[in-house]
Amino acid sequence: MNSARLRRLAAACAAGACCLAGRVALAESVGEVSTVWKLIGPNHKVVVEAYDDPRVEGVTCYVSRAKTGGIKGAVGIAEDLAEASIACRQVGPIHVREALPQQEEVFSERLSVLFKRLQVVRMVDAKRNVLVYLTYSDKLIEGSPKNSVTAVAVDRGTPIPLRR
Repeated sequence: MNSARLRRLAAACAAGACCLAGRVALAESVGEVSTVWKLIGPNHKVVVEAYDDPRVEGVTCYVSRAKTGGIKGAVGIAEDLAEASIACRQVGPIHVREALPQQEEVFSERLSVLFKRLQVVRMVDAKRNVLVYLTYSDKLIEGSPKNSVTAVAVDRGTPIPLRR
């Protein structure tokens, strides 16, 4: 393969990575509690992480979820449970950066090496001027019906712009 083709391939891969990175938010750790003591490796725990909505300034979502410890957890091959809870809150003046789709995945985090992801989807309830956030997990083969939902009411003086 010549160098021009390699550069084009590298640029395409970088562009693809940037597109994927837009859907994956970086979590800020808020805290954690140990649930099971492990002799070798980290303890099993429940972690609480904060995610700022990338398109809605002034909204932060707090997600709590189980994190597997032990040897598998230490080396990164453990499969975390498909259980999570979410609470999204207004943490400042709400400003919608651009028109929002009716429904959109805003956060995604890997729960196992290949197959399971925790997802947060934002839905717009235009009639009530409310942002609704749903968290659930999915697998390559089958998802989990375990989910949690929360809502952030937006002042009626600030209508939520919808992408049509």
